[in-house]
Amino acid sequence: MQILSTNLIILSFFTICCMKFLHADNPPLSLDYYKSSCPNAEAIVRKEMECAVLSDLRNAALILRLHFHDCFVQGCDGSVLLDDTFTLQGEKNAPTNLNALKGFEIIDRIKNKLESECPNTVSCADVLTYAARDATVLVGGPYWDVPAGRKDSKTASFSLVESNIPGANDGLLSIIAKFMYQSLSVTDMVALSGAHTIGMARCTNYRDRIYGDYQTTATMGNIAESHLKTLKATCPAAGGGDNNEAAMDYVTPNLFDNSYYHILLRGEGLLNSDQELYSSILGVETRKLVKRYAEDVIAFFEQFSESMVKLGNITNPETYVDGEVRKNCRFVNT
Repeated sequence: MQILSTNLIILSFFTICCMKFLHADNPPLSLDYYKSSCPNAEAIVRKEMECAVLSDLRNAALILRLHFHDCFVQGCDGSVLLDDTFTLQGEKNAPTNLNALKGFEIIDRIKNKLESECPNTVSCADVLTYAARDATVLVGGPYWDVPAGRKDSKTASFSLVESNIPGANDGLLSIIAKFMYQSLSVTDMVALSGAHTIGMARCTNYRDRIYGDYQTTATMGNIAESHLKTLKATCPAAGGGDNNEAAMDYVTPNLFDNSYYHILLRGEGLLNSDQELYSSILGVETRKLVKRYAEDVIAFFEQFSESMVKLGNITNPETYVDGEVRKNCRFVNT
């Protein structure tokens, strides 16, 4: 009897583990998931994203960042969209996310349109994944097909935000470890970092860099000198202005191209974590990839597309047991 009980426990543990790995490695996603239930889903998302980006090009970067921060915490399950309630602590107010994440109202508008067209059908997690693809395309980046079928979580994780999401001052090994934890390779990491070719960083995230080794890594010509002077003017060393922003790609800040990698080659990366890809003594492989993507924008676009699909495929296995399609992306269904 004891042997039988032990075997049952082992079998149950094995089954649970296999289920988790099955969902993690082979998520039940498909390209035609909404073909019958909501055939216009992608078109609705695209139209709303066109309006959002047309009104402000910076909205593209906001949505891309939301998607990344969602997928790195519990998988791509829409948990980043949840507001705090009496019974749930969301992720929006975690130190890494606070004042850094914006664009939630764009997802709200898209979701409202989809609920009018196809009630209770398209998950918030899928909305955000579609929107991130369209955001990229609308500012000149590559297109990729998005597998769909994600479910929305009923939970969020304030603590995982701090442990899972790479920080602006992380060293190269720490960044690599955080990507590998998500089953993303070094190649994926360097390609996905290229999303910093659009978007802004806050002073609190680049202060250490511009008053640290910026002048050591950068080839300090007239343009770099002028740019550094501007950065310091809006981000004082003594503190203050923490939420003042600067473009991570100051050459073409609203165009999705490979300019970001050229900036790294010149040693002018705005964030320590970005410049580490090229300047770290440990970055033998990452340095080669930075050079490659700087030289070949098509190679960058192809790898970015592939890596974004991998990012979007990081699913939360719990949502396929106890997930839902939220009616309002900010709140769990009641």
